[in-house]
Amino acid sequence: MQPIAPTDALFLLGESREHPMHVGGLQLFEPPEGSGPEFLAGLYDALLAQTDVQPTFRKRPAFFGGITNVAWSSDKDLELDYHMRRSALPAPGRVRELLELVSRLHGTLLDRHRPLWEAHLIEGLDDGRFAVYTKFHHSLIDGVSAMKLMRRVLSSDPEDTSVRAPWSLPPRRRPNVAGPSLLRTVGQVASSVAGVAPHTLSLARSALLEQELTLPFGAPKTMLNVRIGGARRVAAQSWALERLKHVKAAAGVTVNGVVLAMCAGALRAYLAEEDALPATPLVAMVPVNLRNENDGEGGGNLVGAILCNLATDIEDPARRIEVIAASMRDNKKVYSQLPRIQQLALSALLVGGVALALVPGFVRTAPPPFNIVISNVPGAREPLWWNGARLDGNYPLSIPLDGLALNITLANNADNLDFGLIGCRRSVPHLQRLLGHLETSLKDLERAVCG
Repeated sequence: MQPIAPTDALFLLGESREHPMHVGGLQLFEPPEGSGPEFLAGLYDALLAQTDVQPTFRKRPAFFGGITNVAWSSDKDLELDYHMRRSALPAPGRVRELLELVSRLHGTLLDRHRPLWEAHLIEGLDDGRFAVYTKFHHSLIDGVSAMKLMRRVLSSDPEDTSVRAPWSLPPRRRPNVAGPSLLRTVGQVASSVAGVAPHTLSLARSALLEQELTLPFGAPKTMLNVRIGGARRVAAQSWALERLKHVKAAAGVTVNGVVLAMCAGALRAYLAEEDALPATPLVAMVPVNLRNENDGEGGGNLVGAILCNLATDIEDPARRIEVIAASMRDNKKVYSQLPRIQQLALSALLVGGVALALVPGFVRTAPPPFNIVISNVPGAREPLWWNGARLDGNYPLSIPLDGLALNITLANNADNLDFGLIGCRRSVPHLQRLLGHLETSLKDLERAVCG
């Protein structure tokens, strides 16, 4: 048996019916021209035939009497047809029905008595496309690793008819050293505070005096910062990357700066529509991938965090994007002065307040450490195919938490940016309206800065 790393055990311990701790993804494919109903049947059969399952996809928590979450057990009799499922949408088979199905799937817990992953091959879309929804427990794999793994399943050659399954791909070689994750670093900092914390806190204090660092608990209380239920709602849409690049060039910011401004405008409009827009600006936590080329894409979690002022109190889109860009620039300046372990320590300081949501009454009475997580996950820069089917959309889906009822995650997919929105079904009403607000926000930016 393999010990469960302390951070990964936290994801298991923190899971409940209200808080499923898995990350997921929805992929849309255009079948090869001329293919019929037999295409999906053949694809499903080919996937089930790949019975060489790698260790990560066999792992489940071991049970020692009443004790669990301390070691991994390997499932030697894994039932692939339980984990890889085939589903069909009800008529009329619109994207609306697809997102409703994925909303339900994303809100259900993974079975702890089986390896902690599922994949669903979904047919019945009225436009002829098909979808794949996958989910992995966060104790097994993080979103960046999952995205890289799914990228290896696909091909840049439309003539490549190989059917690769994520569970059969051997892990790429990497150093035999477990990289620390953001939450794992909390434990590391606690055990080595004498060596890490003084320098980190000194830099943070210096940055605060220079007003360069956005610190937690300065965000306003909003309708998004409440305790959540277990049901989920999913929304997804793609935007042409070229549109964001035009705004980027005109405003002199990064693409991620445009993404944050686009989200800020959408959140401002959505909250105003719900009569819930605070007078002070929302603050977003923006995850930063800390992996390098030597870390590979195996399991585990390795991310840092920056807090960004979303300037939702500013009506003018041009001024709003300036404030957002300056906030990211100043916070990154502080970050760049630190070696990796201290970047992680500072990240732990910035996001550690999320753990206080476990304290009864804290979410209801205290200001939130930040209002929302907005994450940009690296994806493929070229068109991709799977057994000749073109990848049309690749929407990452993350984890809402108590105090953070809405999460926005996106990934680049060839010439598009694919946005995946996931929210608490009860606390974030009419989530799909945010898609329209994102489009309006981008149009406002185009008019304001591109002329």
